[in-house]
Amino acid sequence: MSDHSFLDWPFFEDHHRELAQKLDVWASRELPAIIDAKGIHDNVDATCRALVAALGTGGWLRYCVPAEFGGVLESLDVRSLCLIRETLARHSGLADFAFAMQGLGSGAISMFGNAAQKAAYLPAVAAGQKIAAFALTEPDAGSDAAAMSTQLTRKGDHYLANGQKTFISNGGIADFYTLFAKTDAGVSAIIVDADTPGLEIAERIEVIAPHPLARLRFTDCAIPADNLLDEEGRGFKVALSTLDVFRTTVGAAALGFSRRALEEALDYARGRAMFGATLSDLPIAQSLLAEMALDVDASALLIYRSAWTKDVKGARVTREAAMAKLFATDQAQSVIDKAVQLLGGLGVTKGQKVEELYREVRALRIYEGASEVQKIVIARQLLQGN
Repeated sequence: MSDHSFLDWPFFEDHHRELAQKLDVWASRELPAIIDAKGIHDNVDATCRALVAALGTGGWLRYCVPAEFGGVLESLDVRSLCLIRETLARHSGLADFAFAMQGLGSGAISMFGNAAQKAAYLPAVAAGQKIAAFALTEPDAGSDAAAMSTQLTRKGDHYLANGQKTFISNGGIADFYTLFAKTDAGVSAIIVDADTPGLEIAERIEVIAPHPLARLRFTDCAIPADNLLDEEGRGFKVALSTLDVFRTTVGAAALGFSRRALEEALDYARGRAMFGATLSDLPIAQSLLAEMALDVDASALLIYRSAWTKDVKGARVTREAAMAKLFATDQAQSVIDKAVQLLGGLGVTKGQKVEELYREVRALRIYEGASEVQKIVIARQLLQGN
């Protein structure tokens, strides 16, 4: 399964195939030295910083920004982003997280920033020298982002930010945040450097799959007006356009998890002696493996259809991205659960890969739009004739 056999599908060009194969080799060689499974819970911040630096040195973060500012390709290429997330996720959920947040946290700058903003942040993102974050969710505004209450008030050449954001990935280690808040003209987007007075880490949040996560508090936080992205009142367009690119990649991360779970289950089933044969000889085990393989391939088809449509046709992929994320994340949960079941007691033993995957996959069905929200998005697109 690790040979990326679906790379011969017509969604990809030769440079995509080369990217996936080279990254797989790099990840196999470099990631084990960075990620110490015994120390990750205690050193998650340091591990993430090391991963961002390594991804920068390896050149992989260059896919997060356009070529003019240090990137590989002229513009963000969703197929490349998906292939990178899928490959990294198959090796390490935390490595996938480190890459994903560099892309999501800076994506709004890549797509809506002016030349000065891009020059100030994107080359450092690509080099792994600045860590990015995306600050949208609030304690009382998650799926219903329109209910946000954080305010931006113009005061001369600055905006004053007041309010809170929560469940912010890279919270506490980010060098800058893409902040969404309300102005008189509506929701707006602005770049906030992490050392800006009035911004504090109110709480670090611990979750089942450790990664840097925090609640942020803004108290008369003075942000230069030049940091505003696009125009006042266009923040929802900025957020939704960014998610239109990166939501598909969440499905790709789930695909990486599910592919790894299938690999682990296959290896175990082939070697596990049972009832005078092996586990893989039992029809019930074969049935589970077949279901897992079906969900893996179906997820890949939806993901790379969405990515191809965005890259090649240049169209909005609101419906396609929602379908890809919904199906791939939900089915990854099922695939990993089946792998745990096949491994039996080993499947729930700390230190086993499938146990790690079981914890890592759960958040993907929530962040960047919960599964239930994706169903609403899909239905609305259908009703609108899209």
